[in-house]
Amino acid sequence: MRFAFVALLTAFSSAIPKSLAYTWGFPYESQKVRGVNLGGWLVLEPWITPSLFDNTGDSRIIDEYTFSQYQNRDVALNALRQHWETWITEADFQSIAAAGLNHVRLPIGYWAFEVSNGEPYIQGQIEYMNRALVWAQKYNIKVIIDLHGAPGSQNGFDNSGQKMDYPTWHTQQSNVNRTNEVIKQIANRFKDSTGIVPAIAALNEPAGFFGQDVIQVTKQFWLDSYNNIRYPYSEDTTRTSNTVLIIHDAFQPTSSWNDFMPYPTYEGVILDTHIYQVFSPNQVAWSEEQHIQAVCNRAGDMTASGMWTVVGEWCPARTDCAKYLNGRGVGNRYEGTYPGSTRVGSCAGFTGKASTFSTSYKAFLRRFWEAQTITYEKGSGWIQWTWKAEEADDWAYQAGLENGWIPWNPTERLHAGICG
Repeated sequence: MRFAFVALLTAFSSAIPKSLAYTWGFPYESQKVRGVNLGGWLVLEPWITPSLFDNTGDSRIIDEYTFSQYQNRDVALNALRQHWETWITEADFQSIAAAGLNHVRLPIGYWAFEVSNGEPYIQGQIEYMNRALVWAQKYNIKVIIDLHGAPGSQNGFDNSGQKMDYPTWHTQQSNVNRTNEVIKQIANRFKDSTGIVPAIAALNEPAGFFGQDVIQVTKQFWLDSYNNIRYPYSEDTTRTSNTVLIIHDAFQPTSSWNDFMPYPTYEGVILDTHIYQVFSPNQVAWSEEQHIQAVCNRAGDMTASGMWTVVGEWCPARTDCAKYLNGRGVGNRYEGTYPGSTRVGSCAGFTGKASTFSTSYKAFLRRFWEAQTITYEKGSGWIQWTWKAEEADDWAYQAGLENGWIPWNPTERLHAGICG
């Protein structure tokens, strides 16, 4: 009788969907992600904190790599420490929780974990990452650790740590190997802390638009990251963690990832897509209604991959007017000062401080914010870029709360039917 019972129990267990075997740190299968990025804190971005770069007095300093390369090391370290101490504090987490958000996405560079080959990066970010986790636990906020920069740069953007015309991460296996080792470090650090860190974003925005060579390296990296994050126990290589892997769509259609990590062979995977409407001359010329309609039309993308899909970066801004948004010393498309662009109009009143925004522009920001959150919740949710910015309130969640175009309850709707 006992053997029959054991056989029945085994059969019953095998019939249970495998996902039920895991207790994810956040119920991604049933609740929406509503969050904000802590941009510009542990990875510098000139447009988020232009004063940090302007104060150097050196126009060669355009990213975190050159911030450390072209300054006296003590001067750079002191500036970074002051920034890390003050840009994000416990009060920010308190406000994020009060705004009804359940996630923050925390960008951090590989150089926080290891530096070699004469790289000039200054370390010290991990101390502040750890502080963030303490605050997050206190205010019941989930943290996505987001590897935002890889050796050689995965996209050539200044937010990867090192700006360059063509990224080199994918061109050298040693770069990929180093990145895998960093992911192993992160996975090992948080494998038993999924109540605070439920997910790891293995790499931000690999630049698949450069071609199939980037995409192929990226796909293999995602497979390696699945093993590194979901199987982090060196003493038992068959034991899985409850940590969710987040992969980026590499700027490819979400539908193109449909069969990449099929369930149930792969479990606990989120596809991250980023949606902006400010980085092409055509888009910055759109009317308010075109911006809104374009995002409403993205609803199908939220379910096209067959995976949980989260819009991990987006914003309510409708122009690329924010100072240094396209790079330090680089102009913008809206005013036609960006190479190859044609002037649409003046940036006055479209970025900077909210006190310069018209009532009608604030009303648009609210409508556009709602259209996006409604659309992205057709999938698994959203994480706005970014919490705060020195001179770009149109991008800042904090400024939106303070000035009325973002509600303190993220489910509140003034325009519930905006997408029809």
